[in-house]
Amino acid sequence: MRVSSIIAAALLPASTVWSSPVESEALVARGASKRPNHPIQPFHPGKPFPDSPSRTKTCTVKSNGNGKDDSTNILRAIKTCNNGGHVVFSKGTTYTIGTALDLTFLKHIDLDIQGKLLFTNDTDYWQANAFKQVFQNATTFFQLGGQDVNVYGGGTLDGNGQVWYDLYAKNNLILRPILFGTIGLHGGRIEDLNLRYSPQWYNLVANSTDVVFSDINISGYSSSSNVAKNTDGWDTYRSSNIVIQNSHIDNGDDCVSFKPNSTDIVVQNLMCNGSHGISVGSLGQYKGTVDIVKNIYTYNVTMSNASDGARIKVWPGVSSALSDDLQGGGGSGAVSNITYDGMKLFNVDYAIEITQCYGQKNLTLCNQFPSNLTISDVTIKNFSGTTSKKYDPLVGYLVCSSPTVCSDINISNITVKSPSGTDAFACANIAGIESQVSCRAPK
Repeated sequence: MRVSSIIAAALLPASTVWSSPVESEALVARGASKRPNHPIQPFHPGKPFPDSPSRTKTCTVKSNGNGKDDSTNILRAIKTCNNGGHVVFSKGTTYTIGTALDLTFLKHIDLDIQGKLLFTNDTDYWQANAFKQVFQNATTFFQLGGQDVNVYGGGTLDGNGQVWYDLYAKNNLILRPILFGTIGLHGGRIEDLNLRYSPQWYNLVANSTDVVFSDINISGYSSSSNVAKNTDGWDTYRSSNIVIQNSHIDNGDDCVSFKPNSTDIVVQNLMCNGSHGISVGSLGQYKGTVDIVKNIYTYNVTMSNASDGARIKVWPGVSSALSDDLQGGGGSGAVSNITYDGMKLFNVDYAIEITQCYGQKNLTLCNQFPSNLTISDVTIKNFSGTTSKKYDPLVGYLVCSSPTVCSDINISNITVKSPSGTDAFACANIAGIESQVSCRAPK
């Protein structure tokens, strides 16, 4: 799918079928919320999203109160209302979750979270029992998957992150759960939710298709001197036909990151603060694996107080160690048909960064063993704003490890300025880049 097909697809009508007015009124009378109806706009990945039939029964989850584990009540309600029902987590109620819940069996169900889901701070339990995913030692508090699942309601999921931020400062090899695990979901909408204090990434979308995330509010920082690290907003992995839109993210790592084999994804209308940008990657981490990221369209993003705006990060062709718990290099693959269209920047270190030396501080060694992963057909356009003082006078970094692995990089209408008023980029090994931006040799 080319970029042009994504643009054309913006005119496609949304195909999801919502409840009829009579059915909606009956559900609301039983304490249920009406389903949101946030249109996918202005851009659409191109493939229609599946229909979501009306629900015919309602189950309300009871809370034990006093911080007692409500996992059994939650699971009972979900199993009762699976295959055509609507599960209500009541407004003003806190539900404590102290048990890892495997919810990958869901089918034709709405989870209406009006109250708060609070995960316990039992770090020993969660390290032993959270669901292990296959990428970067990721684990999740729960895993939600199946077919035709909608989650909404205006409520909150709280990961009780402070205890994890403090523990990670003592031992960076601990396994910190991801707050929201969308694992093997085919057809669904996750909307109108507040995500707070995740121990690590806020969202992992893995092995999923046809999922829309809309109107999500993400926030949560440390109250101690131990920073909340690796708190990505979304990470997509082995997933396609995904939309992430209309959301506000305050976090401490990538706002959105497209991990290996992420395809046909639209990200639009986001406000990101404190992040590491909208990132393709990191890729090429595992030797012997092939990572593909293609057909990505990012539109209308505001990026504030961040390390990067648009970012493509690839591991070199030699083993490297970014930290004790993150190392790799030597994998292969391709990044292609990537568009960043429209970004407003405020106090961002690099407006645009392309690097194939991720995790490798020794640039000589990185150039000696260039990345096995190609980057091609990239369009970055319509950026405005200011960078921070960190790399002044540079506003960006466009460096490939070899001219043979980067091609067709197109950058236009970039009006970003450094604090000193310059608009220079560090550039190397990208054909034709000197005619597009003001280049300086990287140090």
